[in-house]
Amino acid sequence: MKTDMRKNYKSSWPKLIVRKWLNIPSGADEFQSDYDINDETDERLKSCSDQDYHPSVPENFSEGWLVESTGGIRPSRSMSESPPITGSLNLRMFVGTWNVGGKSPHEGLNIRDWLSSPAQADIYVLGFQEIVRLNAGNVLGAEDNEPASKWLSLIREALNSDQSDQELAQRGSNATEESSPSSLHLEQQASPKPRISFTDLLSMEDELGQEDFERLLSFNSNSGEEASPSPTSMSGSPTRQRFCLAASKQMVGLFLCVWVRTDLFKHISNLKVSCVGRGIMGYLGNKGSISISMTLHQTTFCFVCTHLASGEKEGDGIRRNSDVAEVLKRTRFSRSFRDVEQPFPPQSILDHDKVIWLGDLNYRLAPGCADTLDLLKKNDWQALLEKDQLKNEQRAGRVFSGWEEGKIYFAPTYKYLADSDDYVVQTSNSKVKRRIPAWCDRILWRGEGLEQVWYSRGECRFSDHRPVYSLFSVQMDSSNKLIPTARSCPPRFSSKSALSSACGAKVQAEELLVVPREQSCLDATSSF
Repeated sequence: MKTDMRKNYKSSWPKLIVRKWLNIPSGADEFQSDYDINDETDERLKSCSDQDYHPSVPENFSEGWLVESTGGIRPSRSMSESPPITGSLNLRMFVGTWNVGGKSPHEGLNIRDWLSSPAQADIYVLGFQEIVRLNAGNVLGAEDNEPASKWLSLIREALNSDQSDQELAQRGSNATEESSPSSLHLEQQASPKPRISFTDLLSMEDELGQEDFERLLSFNSNSGEEASPSPTSMSGSPTRQRFCLAASKQMVGLFLCVWVRTDLFKHISNLKVSCVGRGIMGYLGNKGSISISMTLHQTTFCFVCTHLASGEKEGDGIRRNSDVAEVLKRTRFSRSFRDVEQPFPPQSILDHDKVIWLGDLNYRLAPGCADTLDLLKKNDWQALLEKDQLKNEQRAGRVFSGWEEGKIYFAPTYKYLADSDDYVVQTSNSKVKRRIPAWCDRILWRGEGLEQVWYSRGECRFSDHRPVYSLFSVQMDSSNKLIPTARSCPPRFSSKSALSSACGAKVQAEELLVVPREQSCLDATSSF
């Protein structure tokens, strides 16, 4: 049996190599997600005599309105129609990026510090670079999915564990120095405190000091969670999880995943992915981008995770600019069936309402600066940032024109000695490449209604990069229509089966139109 598997694996190599070298798509638009899968696909096809609900095929049915997956999307009983949603929503979105240096995460790796922020988010967008070593076997051969599975398990556990609640409660107790954690909890249960809106909090940022603002933001997050029956308050139940995996995608060492609050999951549609290789020969996946497109209520989002050309020689910055231009040019999301009353979903990155660009952009400090090491010793980050290639190229209009990035108040994120707080350049006898420290890992955005309220870095020594994260306030219009829902999160989770229970699905039907049985029969009668 093992011999046969080895033979099949070896025989598949030539096909994989040819596909990759000729840039032939092979599952590039497939992704992992927490869809509720039903192996019995015939349950999706019910007649008028069946109870509850059934899929209703519109008159302008086209071949694009298909679902390809290991099973059908199982409509839940709550899929009838969500109540009309009016007004605007103000959500919080956490965005993080980390180059993990080709290392697979060990079981005890603590990523909660990286995922922590002044206030708990509703959406988590996490991008990784080099989750596998960028050697010939991984670039040209079959994709190694094991590290991605481990990262998903760690993230799911961190976002849904009771320890996260305890940490939030601890922050709340620190914010109220006169109350103990237990008494604070009891007081909030007896008389929930009103929650300050996130917009009001942002307006108070300039009036308060940084420390006071952080404390208020943290306490507001805790009081809101205690006072409202949101998914965060259900985490104590073993059968419910607070966050679901909306989509994840891997391309060689690049990995991007999007997590959303459980109650938001049913409002997501038009999930699509697009990959662009910019590595060897300008097409292989050792460098490039993964983009995830989705619609939340009526707002379109695009998340772009990139690993651009490396190097600090003259001309390497131009190669990175070229990578950005090619990613923008070549990223395309397939179009599928749409309701005649709905607009076409976006096809390119810039077509979206809100776009987040994250990753190891690899922009360095301008070469030939003699005082770089002196400024590094003085921790004079603002003087060093004047030599930052990305900011200089952006000011000159050569890249990311119209994009925004928050102010940087943290130290360069690259390149560190292994398991150390020392930069490689500070060790004269180091055998590794003596790279000048730089802010390689960045988060940029464009689109109205996005406001960055936090931009910082983590301090985990797992790789030669430090992780970077940002917290955004997201204002979006949720008015207009009844939103049909065709998704629900799986009720249970096993950390060992994070990927095995997910669906490798190519979904071209964003929503199954579901109508009550009585209404469908009436429509059918009137058509004769």
